[in-house]
Amino acid sequence: MRQFWKDTRVVWAAYIAAALLISAQKITQGFFDGSLFEDWGGRTAYENYRIFKTSFFYLTDGSNPYAGYSNGPWDLYKYSPAFALFMAPFAVLPDWLGLPFWNLLNALALLTAILRLPVLTDNQRVFMAWFVFIELVTSMQNSQSNGLTAGLMLWTFIAFERGKLWQAAGFVAASTFIKIFGIFAATWALLYPRWLKFSGWLAAWFVFLTLVPLLVVSPKHLLQVYQWWWELLRDDHAASVGLSVQGWLQTWFGWEPSKMGVTLVGLGIFIASILAVSRQPSAVSRVLACASLLIWVVIFNHKAESPTFVIAMCGVALWWCVAEKTAWERALLWVTFALVSLSPTDIFPPNIRREIIQPFVLKAVPCIAIWGIITWKLLLHFQTYFISRQKLKT
Repeated sequence: MRQFWKDTRVVWAAYIAAALLISAQKITQGFFDGSLFEDWGGRTAYENYRIFKTSFFYLTDGSNPYAGYSNGPWDLYKYSPAFALFMAPFAVLPDWLGLPFWNLLNALALLTAILRLPVLTDNQRVFMAWFVFIELVTSMQNSQSNGLTAGLMLWTFIAFERGKLWQAAGFVAASTFIKIFGIFAATWALLYPRWLKFSGWLAAWFVFLTLVPLLVVSPKHLLQVYQWWWELLRDDHAASVGLSVQGWLQTWFGWEPSKMGVTLVGLGIFIASILAVSRQPSAVSRVLACASLLIWVVIFNHKAESPTFVIAMCGVALWWCVAEKTAWERALLWVTFALVSLSPTDIFPPNIRREIIQPFVLKAVPCIAIWGIITWKLLLHFQTYFISRQKLKT
């Protein structure tokens, strides 16, 4: 039976089936009549997908893609103009066909990246695919883009490992134009040679993705769209705290420091850990650096929601693959799996979720702990390197 779960064909079947079944379930629910929640009258169970696809129409008809419309989806569009253009094929498809393709894109972008990760063994790749599966399901149930984002970030790491700098730059740019935090994957370039060449490719990709909407809009309108996007991001930053370090500090300690301050402190620590291993980056330290960022972009995002944690769980899985696997690390791994992946499910009673898990942001806490452990290991790498250099001098 154990061999059955290690078969990659079973993994592929599970990912594809999940994407199709979730899509079918959401489509058959149709439109809500408002009897359950008044605000949901006329809305669907896959509103995020509708937000993404309708952004293309708002972009091309001269409207503000970042404004709310009474006859539009329930929430605001927050991604780049380039992403709105990317949604063109989905925009012209009926939802019963477009939604399955969208969920398949998210599922398979992630799965293909996991199954091609360097350094890891075949068994480790399969373990990682199963470990993040429930979180991917959560993301697809919300028709989110997190599977695609996680996949692009993992493909960035793969491209760096293969020495394909133009591909790495392209994946960084693509993930950034979906979710802005994707830009931080560029820090991995510090662990590889020719980072200046990578910077040139990254600039070229950014120019391309910034200007590609000119295929369907005028330069004047595109400039206005970017102004609208900036205004949304500026206002959205002050909105709320989610399942993050900021939320943890607030709910556990009643401390409400500056959101930007918390992010900058976290960024400083992360970059210090990357620089600590940049002199002699081993395969293990490169994997840990990848894991660190995948967790960092979630826990230091003050707006982080439950579906976003498929990205963080990819980082947790990578950490485990190169961990020493002591008893306490094994315990931490499964506590993390329980609190992150299982706590939103019916395995946990509703009152436990409502009164303990959610108020105390317990979905984020084990990820914060693991990120701290990874950071400490990376910083210790610098200490080891420094001591070895001193011994050589003497």
